[in-house]
Amino acid sequence: MELTLSLTVILTIVSGLFTALFGYLGARPMDPNKGPRMVPWRFLMLLTFTVALLLVVHLLNLIGIQTKPPEQFPHP
Repeated sequence: MELTLSLTVILTIVSGLFTALFGYLGARPMDPNKGPRMVPWRFLMLLTFTVALLLVVHLLNLIGIQTKPPEQFPHP
């Protein structure tokens, strides 16, 4: 399966929304009456942010901006 431009944009938006949602859920104050949180919201936020960042780089490559590493200096 190839990631087309439209699919990459949709996945980037969805992962960005999940990042915001998980950030919100992880920042809520603890409620001692409910007990400990069993879902690692902050880890999920970091994971979806990483996916969104990789998708942004892929999106930039799809629209023509090269993200290859810089050329090394030639050895004499």
